[in-house]
Amino acid sequence: MTKAWTDGAMTMARRTFLLGAPLALAACAGTRLTETEAYFEHPVGTRLFGVDPDLVAYYGPLDDERFPVPALDLHKIDPQWLRQEVAFSGPYQPGTVVVDPGARHLYHVNEGGRAIRYGVGVGREGFGWNGQATIKRKSVWPTWTPPAEMVQRDPLAKPYANGMPGGPQNPLGARALYLYQGDHDTLYRLHGTYEPESIGTAVSSGCIRLFNHDIIDLYNRTPTGTRVVVLPTLTS
Repeated sequence: MTKAWTDGAMTMARRTFLLGAPLALAACAGTRLTETEAYFEHPVGTRLFGVDPDLVAYYGPLDDERFPVPALDLHKIDPQWLRQEVAFSGPYQPGTVVVDPGARHLYHVNEGGRAIRYGVGVGREGFGWNGQATIKRKSVWPTWTPPAEMVQRDPLAKPYANGMPGGPQNPLGARALYLYQGDHDTLYRLHGTYEPESIGTAVSSGCIRLFNHDIIDLYNRTPTGTRVVVLPTLTS
């Protein structure tokens, strides 16, 4: 066997693999992608290069929800806003939710100096809030009722003064966690969004928004009574 023949065979085998990859992926629709498969093909048809296959699966379409949640286009999102486990240190007990508005991150504190970190959208200038609160109420596909002050200043909110039912266009997204101080409703929420491009920005009226995939995950991790700490935004 000559080296030339061996090199030619290897080249042909590689071409066969590359050309056959989409067909192999199509045949495996619905199964978990390997790292190699995720390199070539996103399950909803978008090519991805070097994206963690676990993230592809996690941010894929959620068809078992009351309202379908579409897959995120990971090409359009800065990786720092995607969910990941990170090292974490601070005076917070495991299970605490810590929001750092300046960094646009929310942490669910775990054991062993670790936390699950999520990207968030925060309140625009003049609408931020910080302090400590407790999750006293949770809602799936919640109704959005704008505060009276918002109804007065925002004509777009006026038609929903008595509430907007949950759904894919509702500003609260797929889940909402309601923050209380004692029996006082702070009117601030941790909630989802139908505007994924807003994560990592300061555009809200003070609430903390997450990708719908992430608020569903956080909702499942946080029982009522969970402590939430929203850090002050540092100014230079």
